[in-house]
Amino acid sequence: MRKLENSELDRKSIEDFKKSDKTPLIIVLDDIRSLHNIGSVFRTSDAFLVEKIILCGITATPPNKEINKTALGATDTVAWEHHENVLEVIENLKKENVLTLAIEQVESAIFLQDFKVEKNQKYALVFGNEVHGVAQEAVAICDGCIEIPQLGTKHSLNIAVSAGIVVWDLFQKLNWPNTI
Repeated sequence: MRKLENSELDRKSIEDFKKSDKTPLIIVLDDIRSLHNIGSVFRTSDAFLVEKIILCGITATPPNKEINKTALGATDTVAWEHHENVLEVIENLKKENVLTLAIEQVESAIFLQDFKVEKNQKYALVFGNEVHGVAQEAVAICDGCIEIPQLGTKHSLNIAVSAGIVVWDLFQKLNWPNTI
């Protein structure tokens, strides 16, 4: 086996990325403190052609040197917007028939492996603050909640890791449904 050179990876240009059909996922980041986490979510979103990122509350916005360290240019490809109030964002997404899902540990959450996607449905994935998670008020108005099962002594994952796991899972279920 030979490791591929970057020139062999057939990467999209920024223009080609913007013209590409997107995965029907919107990521909502609420009150994310770490600029590196924000950048990592941009990079993951680029990798899986996520439609858009909505940054809420205290979540920093590009251009930002620290976000760029981990985003590696993904802030130029992935569409994004900023809004102060995550509750208004969730309500507006619901009005647009986007299924809103908090990624959180709550009563009656659906474990990620059990979550079924619908082909013609757009999803918004709401991720919360590194310490407090998704605000209870946001959880209460979402259409549902997805939980990533964890079996060790810790019961939380880094926000960037959580986003990577959930985006990959939904991406593959939307694109290769017969492999589940």
